[in-house]
Parts: sequence; C-alpha cells; structure tokens
Amino acid sequence: MSKIHVKNRELVLPGDLLAEGDIEVTSLLIYKYGSKYYSTIIGLVNVENENKVGIIPLEGPYIPKIGDVVIGLIVDLGITNWLVDIRAPYIAILNASDALNKPFNPIQDDLRNYYDVGDYIVAKVQSFDRVHNPTLTTKGKGLGKITSGKVIEIKPSRTPRVIGKRKSMLNVLTSETECEVVVGANGRIWVHCPNEDLEEILILAIKRIEQEAHTTGLTDKIREFIEEEKMKRGLK
Repeated sequence: MSKIHVKNRELVLPGDLLAEGDIEVTSLLIYKYGSKYYSTIIGLVNVENENKVGIIPLEGPYIPKIGDVVIGLIVDLGITNWLVDIRAPYIAILNASDALNKPFNPIQDDLRNYYDVGDYIVAKVQSFDRVHNPTLTTKGKGLGKITSGKVIEIKPSRTPRVIGKRKSMLNVLTSETECEVVVGANGRIWVHCPNEDLEEILILAIKRIEQEAHTTGLTDKIREFIEEEKMKRGLK
C-alpha cells in the first residue's frame, strides 16, 4: 500500500517520514529505508500527486547541475581559462573556447580584455560530475559580463521561492518594481532598476522572501509589501 504522510508545502526536518510503498521521488534529498522514504534536509514538501513527492531545500550549499544559470565571480585567470566562484564547494572553469566567438591565441590575446578578476558574469553550467570541476559557458542569449545594476546574494536553497511556481513570484517582483531580475541558481541575483527607490524596495522584497520561504501565501504577501513600500515613498 502506498501512502504519502505529509502535505504539500509542509516544512520537514532531517529524518521526517515522508511516504511509504510504491512512491516516485523527485529529489535526491530523500532516502529510502525498507519501504519508507525520509527527508535528509530541512525543506518544503512538493507533493505532485498521490504517488509522487519531492523536497525543496531550505538549507545547504549550492550543488551545480548541468543547465543551471548561475552568476559567477571571476577570481583568477589561467592561460586559456578563467576560474569562477559560483558559491559551490567547487571552483568553476570557464574556457576561452566556451566564452569567445573566435579562436583564442594566448600569445597574442589577453583574457583580461574580456573578463577580469572581480567581474560578475551570467553563465550556464555546461558539465559537472563531482569528480571534475564544473565548466561554464557564456555563449547564449542573456549570458555574459554584467556591466550594470547590482548583484545581491541569498541562500542558494531559497532561489526556487524567489522564482515561484511558473515564475509567479518573479513576475510579481518584476512587474511591481519595473526592474530587470536574473536569478542565479547559486543564490546570486542580478537586479537593474529604473531608480534607487525601486531597487531598494526590490532588494527588501527578495530578502523577505529569503526569510519567509517556509510560509504559505508568500506571493500575495510580497505583492502587498511592495505596494505598501511604493506608497510610503510616493511612487504610487
């Protein structure tokens, strides 16, 4: 007999019983003992149907996944690559061939002409297998060097809540503040706003999402919060 013992969006702790029987799990953060499934972390349960369950983590470091969009910080340069901090236990590598649309000659070209130490970039995780360092690419729409706006950091585990189901939370943040927002899976977020007031409101809203990620009805709360802040500042 199959049974899920928790409700959707319920907060669980390591060791909490989630389900038993013939259940499909959608997260590596769930372990099986006998016929029962348990949480390995602090997180929110995601019940997709009566036989399918997963967990959205609320704690823990960023672990790269192929295809993730991340915001990286250039921390060093090699002969033909950059070393990039992506807030993971591993330093990422961006090879010149995965960043430039032309052949790179280390004798004639200088990597600093493209990205230098201290630069932020929007990149995509191209490969990672826990044996080799993750590799990145900045080839693609929306990828490359960040030249404006501000980069803020939150706990990587909170990024799904900043985006929301079907981007519901992200749509509220962008539509209510008129800001551009790129949410990196590694907990770095790039924001670019029309003015300082809207930027401050947006950052306050994101920090509130980080603090209250475990609560229900958060999207509506954030919309109301932004509207109130705009009224206080005479922006509405």
